[in-house]
Amino acid sequence: MQALSPVPGSLQVDATLGGGGHAVRILEANAPDGRLLGLDADQAAIARCTVRLAPFGERAVLRQANFEELAEIAPAAGFERVDGILFDLGLSSFQLADEERGFSFRAEGPLDLRFDPMRGRPASALLEELDERELARVLRAYGEEPFAGRIARAVVTERAHGPIASAARLGALVERVVPAPRGGRRRTHPATRTFQALRIAVNRELEVLPAALAAAVDLLRPGGRLVVLAYHSLEDRIVKRFVAAERRGCVCPPVLPVCVCGHSARLRPVGPSPAFPTAEEVARNPRARSARLRAAERLAA
Repeated sequence: MQALSPVPGSLQVDATLGGGGHAVRILEANAPDGRLLGLDADQAAIARCTVRLAPFGERAVLRQANFEELAEIAPAAGFERVDGILFDLGLSSFQLADEERGFSFRAEGPLDLRFDPMRGRPASALLEELDERELARVLRAYGEEPFAGRIARAVVTERAHGPIASAARLGALVERVVPAPRGGRRRTHPATRTFQALRIAVNRELEVLPAALAAAVDLLRPGGRLVVLAYHSLEDRIVKRFVAAERRGCVCPPVLPVCVCGHSARLRPVGPSPAFPTAEEVARNPRARSARLRAAERLAA
């Protein structure tokens, strides 16, 4: 909230509503006449936030949409120019707790992992379709999984006896084939990186993020804030590189005697980059331990 700095009367966008916690804080801060556009690909999140944000009346405008659609959704909803945009990337605690979505490796429900179950194909289909080499590539590229090859081989062997349809079955499989660390104690479940990789793949998370960030900068007024919370290095690296590129002016090759690109700096980083949660916050909310926050201010261009 400090990085976003919403003020009374401002127009704000929460591009990842989730449980609506950020949205509530924003609407309290931009009262009495500020407005918020809230997006989420998950219909359950929209339904939940419709109830939670009802006391704010017409100041809260909600749309079920992936943030890759921000450039079209925001102007159509009356948010042509805004003062702040927040991205809280990854999955929400509500999704993790939903047994029917398969986000948790302990869930007996179907291995789906889609934010919007009406779009794309579930993770179980991905496991059926990919050969061993391609599955290992997905686990390595999107999950940074050091045992990607071993897990991919185990999946191919297992699926010969029937589809890996439940999250719990995949979680148990990965736990069985990934060796225990020295000392025998694991900090996280051994299937964490596998589920992350499959979730990123089925939702195209790393594909749509750059376009969403570019749309956000186009929507921001000079002085407006872009704030991004990322939870693993792949997302954070994209955000870091995007801000670095947008803080530069000319991007022409050094061999050119004059600028021909016409590119102007559009962002100025704000605060620590990245900022991390304090030990006290992690103690209160262990899921915040991997969070990295980056904030930037829109420059006049």
